[in-house]
Amino acid sequence: MWEEIGERVEMCAKYIAETGATVRACALHFETSKSTVHKDMTERLPALDPALFEKVKAVLEKNLKERHLRGGESTKRKYEKKRGK
Repeated sequence: MWEEIGERVEMCAKYIAETGATVRACALHFETSKSTVHKDMTERLPALDPALFEKVKAVLEKNLKERHLRGGESTKRKYEKKRGK
């Protein structure tokens, strides 16, 4: 069981580091919950691979800073779709 968790953590971390994916996108890709991915990246990864954690941490911080922009774009598309543009 623990070996599977370690493999999942490593796969998710590599995916996020290589693609710059958000936690939600990673969860969708690996068919797991957003909470699981977040816990894996913030609590389990530092103990498994500190170097990879630093890369993932940078991506997560970047995504956090851009979150409001993505939300605004999503809302804009939603209302444009409603108006029929």
